[in-house]
Amino acid sequence: MSSHFHSIPVNKIIKETEDCVVVSLNIPNDLKPLFMFKEGQNITVKKSINGEELRRSYSICNAPHENELKVAIKKVEGGLFSTYANETLTKQDVLEIMPPSGKFNAKINAENPNYLAIAAGSGITPIISIIKHLLHVHAESQITLIYGSKNKSNIIFFEELEALKNKYMNRFSLINILSREKLEAEIFQGRITAEKLADLSKVVDFKKFSSAYLCGPEEMIFSSSKFLEAAGINQSNIHFELFSTPGQQKIREKIKPLTEVASGPKSKITIKLDERTFSFDLAYNGESILDAALKNGADLPYACKGGVCCTCRAKLMTGNVSMDVNYALEAEEIEQGFVLTCQSHPTTENVFIDFDVK
Repeated sequence: MSSHFHSIPVNKIIKETEDCVVVSLNIPNDLKPLFMFKEGQNITVKKSINGEELRRSYSICNAPHENELKVAIKKVEGGLFSTYANETLTKQDVLEIMPPSGKFNAKINAENPNYLAIAAGSGITPIISIIKHLLHVHAESQITLIYGSKNKSNIIFFEELEALKNKYMNRFSLINILSREKLEAEIFQGRITAEKLADLSKVVDFKKFSSAYLCGPEEMIFSSSKFLEAAGINQSNIHFELFSTPGQQKIREKIKPLTEVASGPKSKITIKLDERTFSFDLAYNGESILDAALKNGADLPYACKGGVCCTCRAKLMTGNVSMDVNYALEAEEIEQGFVLTCQSHPTTENVFIDFDVK
């Protein structure tokens, strides 16, 4: 994956719901090899609005075999870029895009190809990519999607999901859960919680699934994960991606002001990117390695800075670090030495981090 941005024209904008647009990008022929993607991956978008540089990570919402790259952008309250994308962005615009990244991908289980997907709101974007990919590449795959929305008009990809259900009648099951619309069947009302999943056990056999893919708010992810573990799905087979982390602000509040740690022990940080290395000193309890590197003039890949999107992922080659939070790396990646630099702080005198290792 390249860590550099490229100017990509907007090809098409479709109003998916009242507060969500799907943006299709026109990848130039010479950049198509660089922008090949795997299901469930995301892109980082950079745009200056009113003199402020914004970086946002958005999941790709189509599958690789569809030969198109598009993302869904839901307008959020106070969101500068999401508001811009929903209200101002046009087909004539050009966006700065970083090539696809991310490890939230499908893992085929040939012995038991029964998969569960759980999504809420805009969390459907990487999930629908994974679903379409699994249905396309593995004829034995069976998928059940439990999808939470406010009401029927807010269901993102409603028509596309219905089309998938009709096309794969015996292989794809869709259960919509609505939180703000009264339904005759109370079981399909409310929010997706462990209690709601327990209710759904009346119509869904959770014990049959070999693995699960979850995307949505923090509370939904963690409560659903605990339920699925109790139902018999191995923790290593429960894959998730969060779009926001309410707990992140609390973690930042615990970090000491830089003036308090400036005189403490420091580590020599060495970073490798694009076959070039550079070094700087950083206090053990100071800012993150990513923030310190940016202040020292480095042009490193990043987007959310919240431990969610995995854009700042790099491999720890020497030394040790501690991470404030990790909502993006899976256990096997951590075992291999990968860290999220936006959450990492040095704990040894020397730390060497390599962004070129993928």
